Amino acid sequence: MIRDTSAQDRLVEVRPNRHRKLLLIGGGVAAVALLALAAPRVATMFSADSSVSASRLNFATVTRGPFVRDIAAEGKVVAAVSPTMYAASAGAVVLKVHAGDVVKKGQVLAVVTSPELTSKLAQEKSAADAMEVEYLRSQIEAKKKRSELQKAFDNASVDETTAERDLKRYQGAFSKGAVPEADVDKAKSTLDKAQITTKHAKTDLAMDNDSLTFDVQAKKLAHDRQVLMVKDLERQVDDLEVKSPVDGQVGQLFIAERATVAKDAQLLSVIDLSALEVEMKVPESFARDLAIGMPGEISGNGKQWDGKVSAVSPEVVNGEVSARLRFDGETPKQLRQSQRLSVRILLDRRDNVLTVQRGSFVDESAGRYAYVVNDGMADRRDIRVGASSIDKVEILDGLKEGDKIVVSGADTFGDAKHVAISR
Repeated sequence: MIRDTSAQDRLVEVRPNRHRKLLLIGGGVAAVALLALAAPRVATMFSADSSVSASRLNFATVTRGPFVRDIAAEGKVVAAVSPTMYAASAGAVVLKVHAGDVVKKGQVLAVVTSPELTSKLAQEKSAADAMEVEYLRSQIEAKKKRSELQKAFDNASVDETTAERDLKRYQGAFSKGAVPEADVDKAKSTLDKAQITTKHAKTDLAMDNDSLTFDVQAKKLAHDRQVLMVKDLERQVDDLEVKSPVDGQVGQLFIAERATVAKDAQLLSVIDLSALEVEMKVPESFARDLAIGMPGEISGNGKQWDGKVSAVSPEVVNGEVSARLRFDGETPKQLRQSQRLSVRILLDRRDNVLTVQRGSFVDESAGRYAYVVNDGMADRRDIRVGASSIDKVEILDGLKEGDKIVVSGADTFGDAKHVAISR
């Protein structure tokens, strides 16, 4: 007979474990609590149109405070006065200076040799001298002619007076019967002839005097015209010596030494270092806000200077507008032409303005909406933006201080109105 294991089995009494029971009850309560807390978030997650990782987004908080609109860019030093010298006449050029030389106003920079011009000046001077002699001779001849005419008039006047006296004498003698009547008539005829001669002499004197005056005046005008021509040629010859119009420094030389140039050819430039400005390029979107006289800051070489906008170009080139700033005060001595400096122009400053960091959301939505972040959700909200600066955007409506919004990366949201943001 085979034995079984029944004799080895023993009934064991199981006692209840209170500690384990308490652990199970506590775990159940905690799970219920977690589900209760996560229920709204889970419901929100299910209500979102899409989900985007927070690492792909940039956020900013709406703040209230001062708002400064400015333009910051790199500029280069340019001379406000930088005249270029030209050849007044064709010829060979002898340079008296080199590039970079410091020059004074009126200093000779170059000399143009023009034999044709100097020869023409000598010829015209000789012609002017000849005309002056002719003018002086005409004055002498006019005086001589006037003297002759005056003499003829005076003689005629004397003859007329003599004839009058003879007529009176003959009339007296005839009344006494001393002379015949024929002698009286002859004396009358002599007086009439003398009066006619005097009248014509007087007319000739007046007419010839006017003619002589006109002749002398014509020769004087011809001489004056020749003198003006000589002065103009002297000016042209004097301009063959190219002189500096300002105190400054020789800039660029456009020709080689003793080069033969045509008239009005560029020779060299002079930079007035006492009147330097800074030229910068401004984006077209900011150009409409620029105005002459706006304050600015110029910095470089570890220093900073105040400036003012002195000029704004009316032309847009490649989406940019050129503007110039002059130093507000004395021009720094250590600056050089084409040196690079940092420039900042203050367009506007206001206090207690609602602003947020500038980002791509302004361009993506044209400033019409933004995504406000709250409890892991980004909700689309209509907004209205105002002025923009380099780093901030003015908020006019739709947001309040403390709101957190997505400033960049929202292009991945598409047309979604509710987006879950995952960590």
